[in-house]
Amino acid sequence: MASAGPPDPLLLVILGPTGSGKTSLSLALALRFAGEIVNCDSIAMYREFEIGSAKPTPSERARAPHHLLDFAPPEAHITAGEYARQARAVLEEVRSRGHLPIVVGGTGLYLRALLEGLFPGPQRSEKLRERLRQKSRRGPAHLSRILRRLDPPAAARIHANDTPKLIRAIEVCLASRQPMSQAWRQGREPLRGFRILRLGLDPDREALYARLNHRAQRMFQAGLVEETRSLLEKYGQSAAPLSSLGYKQALQFLRGEMDLAAAISATQQAHRNYAKRQMTWFRREPHVLWLSGFGDDLTIQEQAFRQVELAQALHP
Repeated sequence: MASAGPPDPLLLVILGPTGSGKTSLSLALALRFAGEIVNCDSIAMYREFEIGSAKPTPSERARAPHHLLDFAPPEAHITAGEYARQARAVLEEVRSRGHLPIVVGGTGLYLRALLEGLFPGPQRSEKLRERLRQKSRRGPAHLSRILRRLDPPAAARIHANDTPKLIRAIEVCLASRQPMSQAWRQGREPLRGFRILRLGLDPDREALYARLNHRAQRMFQAGLVEETRSLLEKYGQSAAPLSSLGYKQALQFLRGEMDLAAAISATQQAHRNYAKRQMTWFRREPHVLWLSGFGDDLTIQEQAFRQVELAQALHP
């Protein structure tokens, strides 16, 4: 009788809402278990977006190898599928070195694309996309109403202000002649060759919101408006991350649409809303071991260490 081959190596996933301390926890785990960190935050992939992206600092990056940070130019458009292709290649490289890959981030769709795969959707049509962008200028809910007519389940899953995802969903519906929610269930190719351990951070809601409020204030104090002005001068509206949290509100301030206090308050509210949406998404992820606290809490880090040690002991 043929003996079984060696077990698949471990892949660690750290997920949770923005501001929950994923960076701190991932660094602690990387140092403890010879890990390499793979970014799964869509804005942190772009070069020159620093203050508003809350990327790991240079000193944090020096403590452990980091991948898929700062690899895309500001005017690029990195889809979930493109991210998944690049991230899977990185995971193979980390595996070949015998290190523990640690995927970290809060962009749920990109994480799902990496772990579960995406359907092979139709090619992008810039002509159709430009028409949809023009329609979006009628108001943030206009594209959502279009998608609701084409594919109600998809419209329910995509926030009315998330213009890029709404445009892609409408594009898929029209090009494939079927609802995108139906196409989602076809042709997925999940990640193979790893045992996946998902650790989720679930801090107290009010404590998280207080942290997010403070972080948004610090971003403006650190020069978010100046960084946004510089990016706008260099790239105009072609830099997609300028529509992301913080940058969007800084732009509104620069255009005179709100004063500085209102921009900070709007950024705080946007971060709180985003954290809530992230938790709603991640609650649907399978097999997550939830840790009730922040990732920079030493007690939470010890709990995470034990989970990784247990997973390694089960399949040494």
